[in-house]
Amino acid sequence: MNIKRSMLIIVIVLLIDQLSKIYIKTHFELGESTEVFSWFRVLFIENEGAAWGAKLSDILPISDKIGKLVLTVFRLFAIIGIGYWLYDIIKKKATVTLITAVSLIFAGALGNIIDSLFYGILFNDSYNQLATLFSEEPYGSLFYGKVVDMLYFPLIDTNWPDWVPWVGGDNFRFFEPVFNVADTAISTGVGILIVFNKKAFGKKVS
Repeated sequence: MNIKRSMLIIVIVLLIDQLSKIYIKTHFELGESTEVFSWFRVLFIENEGAAWGAKLSDILPISDKIGKLVLTVFRLFAIIGIGYWLYDIIKKKATVTLITAVSLIFAGALGNIIDSLFYGILFNDSYNQLATLFSEEPYGSLFYGKVVDMLYFPLIDTNWPDWVPWVGGDNFRFFEPVFNVADTAISTGVGILIVFNKKAFGKKVS
């Protein structure tokens, strides 16, 4: 795979990711949802932290603001590292499988870092209102944007039987995390590397 095909993957993922996020921000209030199927909903939430909404301030004695800044800077360095890895494997003519996987991971990471870097200065907040792109009253500042999530797949939404100890009668929902297109690209890339490990890191193409 050459660099043009890798760039095509990255551009397609970024376009779908950013267009879907901008649409959700400008058409949904925070927390608003719509049912597509019984097992799939579009649910607008904003992620201020890392995966699954975790925050550095939850595990380290630092403020939310410092934790957010550290996380965004870390993501920037991660993007640079993944970008260099992608450049290197393309230059060395690695397998199509490996280049495809790393292209997806890079595109997904870049999609989320765009939110973290710029959404705070591009949009006003979404609490009880639709956000406006290029708002004169942005909700944050550079490096302090929130990642937009909207894909929700509660494949199973039921209650535990009453006879089950400790959790009987409680709600049970699977799959509960809300994510976005960028997250999907990252997960797909990582999944390819795990499932097709030997093929990805096998003999280079000529």
